[in-house]
Amino acid sequence: MRRMLHGVSDNRTKNCLHNTQRIQTMKVFCGRANPTTGSVEWLEEDENYDYHQEIARSCYADMLHDKDRNVKYYQGIRTAVSRVKERGEKAIVLDIGTGTGLLSMMAVTAGADFCYAIEVFTPMAIAAVKIVEKNGFSDKIKVINKHSTEVTVGPDGDMQCRANILITELFDTELIGEGALPSYEHAHKYLVQEGCEAVPHRARVYAQLVESKRMWSWNKLFPVHVQAEDDEKIIVFPSEIENCPGVTSVYDIQLNQVPRSDFTILSDVVTMFSVDFSKQVNSSSTYYTANLEPIKSGMAQVILSWWDVDMDPSGMIKCTMAPYWIQPTSNDVQWRDHWMQCVYFLPNEEPVLQGENVYLTAYRDEYSVWYKLQKARNEEDKKDAYVGSPLCSCQAHLLWNRPRFGELNDQNRTNQYIQALMTVLEKDSICLCISDGSLLPLLAQYLGAEQIFKANHVGDKIKIIEKRPELLTASDLEDKKVSVLIGEPFFTTSLLPWHNLYFLYARTAVAAHLTDGVTVLPQSASLYMMVVEFKDLWRIRSPCGTCEGFDVHIMDDMIKNSLNFRESKEAEPHPLWEYPCKSLSDPQEVMTFDFRLTVPQQTLSTHGSVNLLRTGKSHGAVLWMEYHLTADISVSTGLVQISDEKGNCKWNPHCKQAVYFFSSALEPETPTDLPSAITYAINFNPKTGEIAMSFKSLS
Repeated sequence: MRRMLHGVSDNRTKNCLHNTQRIQTMKVFCGRANPTTGSVEWLEEDENYDYHQEIARSCYADMLHDKDRNVKYYQGIRTAVSRVKERGEKAIVLDIGTGTGLLSMMAVTAGADFCYAIEVFTPMAIAAVKIVEKNGFSDKIKVINKHSTEVTVGPDGDMQCRANILITELFDTELIGEGALPSYEHAHKYLVQEGCEAVPHRARVYAQLVESKRMWSWNKLFPVHVQAEDDEKIIVFPSEIENCPGVTSVYDIQLNQVPRSDFTILSDVVTMFSVDFSKQVNSSSTYYTANLEPIKSGMAQVILSWWDVDMDPSGMIKCTMAPYWIQPTSNDVQWRDHWMQCVYFLPNEEPVLQGENVYLTAYRDEYSVWYKLQKARNEEDKKDAYVGSPLCSCQAHLLWNRPRFGELNDQNRTNQYIQALMTVLEKDSICLCISDGSLLPLLAQYLGAEQIFKANHVGDKIKIIEKRPELLTASDLEDKKVSVLIGEPFFTTSLLPWHNLYFLYARTAVAAHLTDGVTVLPQSASLYMMVVEFKDLWRIRSPCGTCEGFDVHIMDDMIKNSLNFRESKEAEPHPLWEYPCKSLSDPQEVMTFDFRLTVPQQTLSTHGSVNLLRTGKSHGAVLWMEYHLTADISVSTGLVQISDEKGNCKWNPHCKQAVYFFSSALEPETPTDLPSAITYAINFNPKTGEIAMSFKSLS
């Protein structure tokens, strides 16, 4: 599971539209991106707001659809109960993080005498009670609405006695990021018997050393080549950025969507560490070192990592997160979004030679892992000690996320901006750049602009103005009028594609400082929409009905009700390069915003229909922005191309696209139900900067 913030995935702070915080008892304050101000603002919401967000944006549906996970857990639970019964003992189960109660119901069906099912999230605990009752297990499963560290054991406690079977599903993509280690540590000390059975029984974390220009571009800034007339200039970044170790946080992605041509394997897979969940677990910070012998010479840059779990002591029942090149004989690698694979960046790239000895060290604390690579070690080196996680010293890794690094390193994209700037800049141009952490001022300077006002001082031509656009004064601009207003646009607070329309509001705020014939780059933006069928992403919003024979309709209804809550009807951001889909319609331009004009006073509305050209299930609409830098140069934040006649899509890998799931995608369809067209109505509210939309199928 990706890193979670109040239960909402943040991504790859991946899908988090809002942060929530409860103040006192009945008020919820929600941090929402405001496209009119370019900032995050805290708004008071309905008391049920964060509850609905937790459910609507959760991974419960994804987990219930994970057939491989569910089957392996069931097999492991059966064997654990059998081993306890063979010893002549009653099978008493402790299920930490029960969710729907699925694993507890599996345990009772397998013959367990009693289960204590712990769930800290109150709405989920209430749902678990109902699901357990509906399936007829209320007499053998007790749902405890507490954190496991608050559970008591004894005649008057939550549990009458310690359990002899420990079942948990506390894992994320990094294995330990959701606090699995301290939870296990506490459980073994206070809640389960010594020598208990555990499902899973053990976990192993694997690592593989690779060289990858694409992945390294998510971590370091590359030199930028600026071709101006007959002269090429190269922008090289300060050594502080080049030598910065970056941040240790894992980049969790669908590694199965990265083609083998994008990386070179430099080592075999090594086991970095394992955890035996049937014994006392120590969550204290520590490290593990493995010897690597590179199988190919190259630049060591990235560690790819994943884990597997053995559901039984013999290791016969295994659930693995290994990527496709590790499972070449598997016809269909299980898709899942709650567990993916990890990309870790070494502090600095380092050349390695085939056959030489190098040492890879994995450091961990209670919640995270980071890596360090060393060459052959002398006696002093062997006295390794735990090393705390490195900290970003250049600030860039704190300002930009991984996709933004990739975007800034995309020379093809940069070339489009260079070409556009060359067509609009004059030697006496006075430029104002409005974007967060943009390279445009540097490009404009190299291309010969007279003066550029921006966020950081570079040479004599670029001046920082640390003010919001609406607070800008003539003296800030040295009493000069701006002849060229530029922006990518990119703003760090933007989550959905149209949030970068803050550029339009900023352009309006500085209108008094612009010349009458000001050139604006980009000159306009278009909102595009296309109907798609997802290969797998639909599962995160689709009802399960029954899971391994257990009725979980109550969970389906719970998710559906939360999705119908006001905010949850919005589109949500997803990096679609990770989620294959095929287009069922042509892309359609549905709305245009002219940056040469100020913010419109009235709501912009559009409606129409798109014909479905291919057969498939219409899971939803994808929306993105296309920025028209000049009349003939455009940059898309969404669709790059429809790559074949089947409609398979290639997406901009640096941006998240907006996905609006159709309610019909949550219900089964028969072939006769397939629509022939989708109607849409889209409204842009200039007062809020938000876009509202609705869709309907036509047969």
